[in-house]
Amino acid sequence: MSTPLNASATPAGALMSSSMFEVPPYQREYAWQEDEVSEFWSDLRDALQLETYFLGLVILTDEDGPRRHVVDGQQRLLTLTLLAAALYHEAIHHGRSALADRLKSDFLFSIDYKTDEILPRVKLTDTEDNETLQKILTSDQERLQKNLIQDISVSQRLDESFVFIRKKLREDLARDPFLRLGLWTEFITNRLYFAVFIHPDAATAYRVFEVINTRGRELTTADLLKNYVLSQTAPEQREFRYHEWQRIAKPFSQYGSNTFVQFIRHVVTVQAGHILPKDLYAFLAQRAQHADRVPPSIDSLMNQLRDSLPLYAQMMDPSLDGPADTEALRVFSALDNLGVIAVRPILLAISGTPDAIVGMQHILKLVVRRIVVGNLGTGNVERRFGEAARQVCLNKDWRAAERELAELNPSRDEFSERVGSRSFNKGTLSFLRRSVVQKTITPTQSGTLQSIMPRQQEIWNGFTEEDAAFWSSTLANTFLSTLERRPKEAVDWQGFKTNLLPTGVQGEWIHKLGVLNEWNAEALQSLSEELAKAASDIWY
Repeated sequence: MSTPLNASATPAGALMSSSMFEVPPYQREYAWQEDEVSEFWSDLRDALQLETYFLGLVILTDEDGPRRHVVDGQQRLLTLTLLAAALYHEAIHHGRSALADRLKSDFLFSIDYKTDEILPRVKLTDTEDNETLQKILTSDQERLQKNLIQDISVSQRLDESFVFIRKKLREDLARDPFLRLGLWTEFITNRLYFAVFIHPDAATAYRVFEVINTRGRELTTADLLKNYVLSQTAPEQREFRYHEWQRIAKPFSQYGSNTFVQFIRHVVTVQAGHILPKDLYAFLAQRAQHADRVPPSIDSLMNQLRDSLPLYAQMMDPSLDGPADTEALRVFSALDNLGVIAVRPILLAISGTPDAIVGMQHILKLVVRRIVVGNLGTGNVERRFGEAARQVCLNKDWRAAERELAELNPSRDEFSERVGSRSFNKGTLSFLRRSVVQKTITPTQSGTLQSIMPRQQEIWNGFTEEDAAFWSSTLANTFLSTLERRPKEAVDWQGFKTNLLPTGVQGEWIHKLGVLNEWNAEALQSLSEELAKAASDIWY
């Protein structure tokens, strides 16, 4: 028979001295930085003279073993532990050994009476982060080391929080260290309260974690997904699964958690069809029904993520080693240069089919054709791509995507008309010009795109103001040069022919441009028709 839910208002000293705690892997990592820690410190300092102060809610579970798992409240528990450690070190420094022993036994360490082993009262799941925490508790030496990457580690956050608290504590103790140390220790031991809930059912504790967020940062989708996956794993497998999750997430650390969640959504899309970003967690956690779509089991999801990661990493960065061959990497590089992400589920699905390279090249052609005619980025198109990925997975044939997306494929005539007359952004212009010059759908990034008539040019003989605005960002007004910077002398047609034209990359239309006496609207119109035909020959 399960124990009923137990709730109580408990002094921090009684809570800490009567238990040992572990932050389970499905909890979010320690996330507090200076703003949150500063607020924590100020709140407690201002409450020192109060009879009682309520710090917040802590939810614990009783699992097998000596430690209670912290479902919610780890940010407060850990930061309180850092404060207790700072008080402990200062008590030793100022000769209050009895006070230091009390802090150590109540807040920092317990003793195993059978073995005499000294055990930390708070333990983190991650080995490296736990080592950092234990060093803070035992060592009087400050170890703060700045991490130069933007996404700082949990260990660094712990270090920074401790250094901040200790600095503030030393400032507070300066007026009367003996008296203030006693006041602080008595306050956190007897007058600082938590509302403590002991949850009897560890298997459902993650549901509480989802909705309880009384202080600190809101849960991200990545937090919720990790929470769900690990809390649905058998207790004896959680540590293994935690480290497996961390290994899969690590390649995305430089891109941020949103890119990691995007990867998960793309992998799920391959078998389940298009899932909106806002619906991903609800779908996987079976919070909402999606017609005939069945979410993968936890084991299946982890297998899919693990198996898809090497290829997906190459889609993000084609320079990485992995399973893709040279032609696939050229497709990935082309799509990366165009900034197209929505087709990654199709590429994942196609990678396991016969003639996969032909299928990937077909998708690349479709993408470029849609970009040229002007309507790739709609939500409906992304949905169609997701459904096509599912059909490829079900049929084990990339041609299922060809059939599914046939009506999205513009005609050659429509492509030809638009590629010659449309304005494009610089990235698209560079890609299209390279494809024409190199006569391939997967061009390398050679040369720097230069405008023949610069966009910012106020006057260029042969163009009205209206013509200049129309033609300045079109394909025909571009040129690939080996120079990164435009020469100052290339301010008119003769200056371009003298200073830029000879610097054209291999395959550039140097001769066609060189025979022109003027660069005006008529010449540009004529060349645009030739370029449109050349581009159509490549992309159809």
